[in-house]
Amino acid sequence: MSIGAEVAAHLPFLRRYARALTGSQTTGDAFVQATLEAALADQALADSLKGGRVPLYSAFNKVWSSAYLEVAGEHDGGSIHENAAQQQLTRITPLNRQALLLTTVEDFSPAEAGEIMGASAEEVENLVREAISDIERENTTSVLIIEDEPLISMQLEDLVRSLGHEICGTAATRTQAQEVVAEKTPGLVLADIQLADGSSGLDAVDDILAIDMVPVIFITAYPERLLTGDRPEPTYLITKPFQEDTVRAAISQALFFGSSKPLN
Repeated sequence: MSIGAEVAAHLPFLRRYARALTGSQTTGDAFVQATLEAALADQALADSLKGGRVPLYSAFNKVWSSAYLEVAGEHDGGSIHENAAQQQLTRITPLNRQALLLTTVEDFSPAEAGEIMGASAEEVENLVREAISDIERENTTSVLIIEDEPLISMQLEDLVRSLGHEICGTAATRTQAQEVVAEKTPGLVLADIQLADGSSGLDAVDDILAIDMVPVIFITAYPERLLTGDRPEPTYLITKPFQEDTVRAAISQALFFGSSKPLN
């Protein structure tokens, strides 16, 4: 397989990681672009990418760690969510969240994450524990779950409550989601794409975002539908079947960057 084909196979998932790490599609894509440009300028780096996901993410990590990229127009012209992300980036200590995202959302082992981050597996495990401690100190919010499979919906409800958040409602269709939001706007949305009556979770989320800009995590068996690069992609995307730690990490990162509403 050529270097181009090797990188292309992993690029959608690197972009997913970059968005989750930075809280912004624009900023995340800028870091990915900088990584690819660095590979084009350095033959040794380009050759290393033949080794698969770990070298690619390692190259990205070097770019991420070395400099924060100012994206033109991001501060003044970005969405509410992206502007909030920029403010958080000025004070973030990223190592523990990198470790958490790499070992949960991206499913690397501690040893692989350590190779990416330039750390030992033990150091990665310690960083993950630190990140989990951060999660436990986060503000609580209200969560809407849009999911048409009852068992998965109940699993997500239990997980959300275990993190100290409340459930403002559950919905199996776009219409049900509209009914919940008419009563209370959530501070976070967990949404499937394909719903019970054939309606779309994407449309249900668009309805909500037309009312208020809230963080959204898509949880779907069809991630390829959202990783095409043809349209704005979700910042947080989890593939079914999911691990609960993956959802916890995504919720933590979404609330870290998002405009969530603390409970009174």
